[in-house]
Amino acid sequence: MKHRVVPVRLSGSSISTKSGGQLKYTLDRSLMSMTGGQIVCEMLRRQEVDSIFGYPGGAILPVFDALHSCPHFRFILPRHEQGAGHMAQGYARTSRKPGVVLTTSGPGATNLITPLQDALKDGTPLVVLTGEVPTYAMGTDAFQEADVIGITGPCTKWNTVVRDIRDLATQINDAFRIAMSGRPGPVLVALPKDVTSAVLETPARVASSQCLPKLNNPVLRFDALKANRSASIKRSADLINKAERPVLYAGNGVLSCAEGPKVLAQLAETACIPVATSLLGIGCFDENDPKSLQMLGMHGTAYANKAIQAADLVIALGARFDDRAIGDPDRFAPVARAAGKDQRGGIIHFEIHPPHINKIIQCNEFVQGDVTAGLTELLHHVQKVESRPEWMGQISKWKKTFPIKPTPPKQMTQISPECVIRLLSDLTEKLSKQTIITTGVGSHQMWAAQFFRWTANRSLITSGGAGTMGFGLPAAIGAQVARPDAMVIDIDGDASLSMSMQEMAVAAEFGINIKILVLNNNEQAMVTQWQALDYDKRYSHAHQRNPDFVKVADGMGIKAQRLDAVSDITDKLEWLIRSEGPALLEVKVEEKVPVLPWVTPGKALDEMIINASQIDTSRK
Repeated sequence: MKHRVVPVRLSGSSISTKSGGQLKYTLDRSLMSMTGGQIVCEMLRRQEVDSIFGYPGGAILPVFDALHSCPHFRFILPRHEQGAGHMAQGYARTSRKPGVVLTTSGPGATNLITPLQDALKDGTPLVVLTGEVPTYAMGTDAFQEADVIGITGPCTKWNTVVRDIRDLATQINDAFRIAMSGRPGPVLVALPKDVTSAVLETPARVASSQCLPKLNNPVLRFDALKANRSASIKRSADLINKAERPVLYAGNGVLSCAEGPKVLAQLAETACIPVATSLLGIGCFDENDPKSLQMLGMHGTAYANKAIQAADLVIALGARFDDRAIGDPDRFAPVARAAGKDQRGGIIHFEIHPPHINKIIQCNEFVQGDVTAGLTELLHHVQKVESRPEWMGQISKWKKTFPIKPTPPKQMTQISPECVIRLLSDLTEKLSKQTIITTGVGSHQMWAAQFFRWTANRSLITSGGAGTMGFGLPAAIGAQVARPDAMVIDIDGDASLSMSMQEMAVAAEFGINIKILVLNNNEQAMVTQWQALDYDKRYSHAHQRNPDFVKVADGMGIKAQRLDAVSDITDKLEWLIRSEGPALLEVKVEEKVPVLPWVTPGKALDEMIINASQIDTSRK
């Protein structure tokens, strides 16, 4: 059915927004005579989209019909819409561009809830376009109708339904701007079938300013904090110049700008400050630098956790003080808090997202805005410090006392998962191209964070805030699409991979040359670790019968081998990284290996379980 559009009544060069402001627009005649589906493709082209992840269905077919004659995009067809969402996340995290997802209405949209929530928690920009039943059928419980706007409101920065073809171009542009503005995140635009089937017969209204519509997510609706930014930066510099035992706590926000890691390194070098990172901040600081403390938190290094607790000044950069990073919030950084009362130290927070400031930890100073821009200005006021012999000496002692060191192969009777990851790190370090690691969620994720040597930014793509099992494989596919020149390896666990292993067929079909390393311990190891401590080793439903991963991969068109002998570790890992095309290596690793160190809930960061024997002691 052709939908005729009534002429636009023009009354000037601006229209009112919901927030009461005036949004300037231009009239775009180039879109006239296009269908809504063609307009969608054209606006994606103008946004320089090169890849789309999606799955067709009835309500979105007008857009897919337009894609049929559009050569501008590489379309990746997953085996499940959730896979499309995680692929788009991997693409976005690697490329610093929004990942684009295209699915149908109803279940096609609801299957994206987990990727949307994951992206919102981790600050990943996604533009999700979903089909919708025709506008005249909305609210009638039509086939494959769901209240997608209501359902996705809590897990998007912004969502909208396009009810008029004249607004289609502007709302797609809005989606891209909102996804990348401030703290990046996911947005969703629902496209009713009669809108995408219609033909535009009048000029389109295309917003020409950077004014954004008001965000419809109450969690994200805020006014910028009223603070004198420059004065706060100068006060922060004064605290850094006074501090004797400062620590930098670097999070995902440092990676949001290409120059972020460089500016962080300059600050650490100028003021001789050690650097700890959050899980999502990994890669923003070279771990080969003596000032690196690696990851802090629940499974962070002992020396990172001890340094945070002993520091007289903690400078948090683009981090949100989440529970996995800081332990008991009431006992976080006690020395710094005491120093803050005397104005000789304290806690400083550089953060772009106002709701994260003073939400969990009260800071002495905050700088709201782009982290890299704030650090660049801060460097003008920070004094040069050649060395901190007492502070760095103490950290050196902690590193020697509590090393992160895997068991050497010669001392193993069974394959140690930590050793496999360290050897993989050593082997990929010799490659001429960058290595990007994705992970699922579980023990393997923490071992990867601990034992891989992270020297390049955006080299770890993992699910942090949501902790989504099954994330690693589709994220690797998206990362490889964004960076075909890189070596992309999914370090996964048997339980986590089982949630998304159907996407191996996608890698084979589209020639996406990912490598998959499956650490198979025949259990949900992170769950059994908690059951050992808190539930007297009552392992309730934490073991599953796995398929033969080698046969599954082979059946999907992926080369695969199995590693089950200590003597073959190096040879098998070399086979994996040197294989042409997508490949899988299943590693039969030792079972019941706990992830240590371990800060259990309710404990302060320096109250860690360091060795396995303490688990039984702690339980008693």
